[in-house]
Amino acid sequence: MVNIIFILFFRILCYHTTNKSLFKGAETMTGKERMTRILRHEPVDRIGLYEHFWGDTHREWHEKGYLRQDESFEAHFQFDMQECWPFTTVADLDFKRQTVAETEDTITYLDGNGATLRQHKFHDATPEHVDFKVKEREDWERLIKPLLKAEPRRINFEAYRNAKAEAAKAGRFFVWSGINVFESIHPVCGHENMLVGMALDPDWITDMAQTYAKLTVDLQTMLFDQEGYPDGIWYYEDMGYKGSPFMSPAMYDAIIKPSHTHTIGFAKEHGLPVIMHSCGYVEPLLPGMIDAGIDCLQVIEVKAGMDLLKLHRTYGNQIAFMGGIDVRTLYTNDRAVIDQELESKIPLVKEGYNYVLHSDHSIPRTVQYETYEYFIKRGLELGTY
Repeated sequence: MVNIIFILFFRILCYHTTNKSLFKGAETMTGKERMTRILRHEPVDRIGLYEHFWGDTHREWHEKGYLRQDESFEAHFQFDMQECWPFTTVADLDFKRQTVAETEDTITYLDGNGATLRQHKFHDATPEHVDFKVKEREDWERLIKPLLKAEPRRINFEAYRNAKAEAAKAGRFFVWSGINVFESIHPVCGHENMLVGMALDPDWITDMAQTYAKLTVDLQTMLFDQEGYPDGIWYYEDMGYKGSPFMSPAMYDAIIKPSHTHTIGFAKEHGLPVIMHSCGYVEPLLPGMIDAGIDCLQVIEVKAGMDLLKLHRTYGNQIAFMGGIDVRTLYTNDRAVIDQELESKIPLVKEGYNYVLHSDHSIPRTVQYETYEYFIKRGLELGTY
């Protein structure tokens, strides 16, 4: 009897030791270790955790006493990741923003890309496109392209240095973040001129994409040579809207993908995984994006038509996923509704060790602090291995 008890105890001890050596144990795994393994589809203790918020959410929760004014969401909620956006890619760095018109609720201004934009004064929102000086190739070549030089004043070295040190101290996975070529082009000429150019003058849009790809890599080289490499790269690239991408897969492959291959290839040369954010419906573009080298797709917007479970079944053996949890369920501030959303997805998408918990957009101030706190608690309960 004593021998049987000893054998059982020994087997239990070996089991826990083996599992702790597998992922270092839930008690000791840092966000950096967890995210590194998730992006490689390697066993971890739980799914990853990260989130984006509208700016006025922090103000709202601070005013209600939940957050200190100088306290980051990453620190407060113990997220596994931390970003730093250190580049300025506006064409004319010396241009001072000019107010064109102003109402009680909005301000319309001209920026250093020659774009006229309308911004709401009292809540965070994407600026409305009003007009652009660049409408065709000649405008681009005359007004913008000569200004896009890789120079140190485009880089906030101090912000990157401080964020990198802060993330390292906290054990978070640290990513350089910024826009890729699609998100660089439309602020200069607008979506309409850009998409017409893709159809009627693809060489022009290709030149824009290649120019911004080179600028991005040149600036990254300058920054990383001086301040060291991050743990990964995060590119923002909103290539879809509700129900459709902005372009066909063929157009993506011909015009945008070569520049993605260039920027992502630079990251891979230095062993850096690449997370790519894209709002909207981009599923048709995903095979090309995977071929270009992305390691993770974020944000998987449900209301645009993206289906996290379908993507997990189809591409889960190739890339990781972050997001895909309908943020509208959090708008309800109803825990039963949130439970239903999480329970229908997390147990399935955590298979393969390649999922990071995140809403499918950003958290607005109408979501109560207690609601978001519950969202994390329940999501990680379901996502623990």
